[in-house]
Amino acid sequence: MRRRPGPSARLKLALSYAGFLFVAGALLLAVVWVFLLRYVPDNSQGLLGVSPNRYLLVRTFAPAAAAAMLFLLVFGLLGGWLLAGRMLGPLARIADAARAAGKGSLSHRIRMEGRQDEFRELADAFDSMLEQLESHVAEQQRFAANASHELRTPLAISRTLLDVALKDPARDHRELVERLSVVNARAIDLTEALLLLSRGGRGNFTREGVDLSLIAEEAAETLLPLAEQRRITLDVTGDVTGGAARTTGSPELLLRMVTNLVQNAVVHNLPAGGTVTVHTEAYGDTSVLRVENTGSVLPAELVATLTEPFRRGTERVRTDEHAGVGLGLAIVHSIVRAHDGTLELTPRPAGGLRVTVRLPAAP
Repeated sequence: MRRRPGPSARLKLALSYAGFLFVAGALLLAVVWVFLLRYVPDNSQGLLGVSPNRYLLVRTFAPAAAAAMLFLLVFGLLGGWLLAGRMLGPLARIADAARAAGKGSLSHRIRMEGRQDEFRELADAFDSMLEQLESHVAEQQRFAANASHELRTPLAISRTLLDVALKDPARDHRELVERLSVVNARAIDLTEALLLLSRGGRGNFTREGVDLSLIAEEAAETLLPLAEQRRITLDVTGDVTGGAARTTGSPELLLRMVTNLVQNAVVHNLPAGGTVTVHTEAYGDTSVLRVENTGSVLPAELVATLTEPFRRGTERVRTDEHAGVGLGLAIVHSIVRAHDGTLELTPRPAGGLRVTVRLPAAP
């Protein structure tokens, strides 16, 4: 936005200081005149015949008063200019940091020294904003790089398969078509996961009343064949009082959230004989969803990174048809955040993971 040039804030403050001193001096002279000179007799004898009269006092006092007023004006301008420069110094540093950030330098920090005041508070808030922006930009850059890598892999595999088929026309194309179908399905799943992650993060969806217990039952019913295939026991429990865990949000996104959690709990489990427990309850003004599973012992430093996109730990990598794309918990985190909730991941001492989702209860 282009603006017409105008006087700087420093000049305005200097003029304000000078004007204040000038007005204060004029008021002081007015007080002297009203309460002192007006009571001096204006005659040739003066006061009691020995003191100067008003005429002599005015002629003596007026030049000194004019000089004092001129001094106050000049002193106010110079002093105001210096004081305003000192006071506005922090704003200049903040403006320089803002211009540097506008040019893409988010690593710059003001780190203003001194005691806490309004300017230091503003500088600290600006530093905090720059830190968050730098973190978000770095996260987006990592996400774009990882997404490009993940999308390039199935495309490279498809290209290799097609090159092999072109070099060997006599080869059976059924195997080629099946392998291309698997690779294409993986690319489609990755693209849909990326779109869902973007949609869940924006939060621009229609909210309506949702019962988490019903959502949990639907997700468990959908994934029950997978659990039976892996010989995993899948249980869904609710609050002992029978109350519904109701919240407001998108039923589709919340179903995907619960489905991702249950599927992760089934896939990342013991080879056989494991368990998955899905529990819902209403606790005050919060609706809680808890998914627990058995499995290998997970280090805490690994669990802390599982919600990052494309983050896979060696203990959680699958090489079968449910290998995934590393976006399951990232999508869950995005959906929970869009619904103003919290997501907590805790490793179980005996092995496996406990995931707790807390969402605001429906009014």
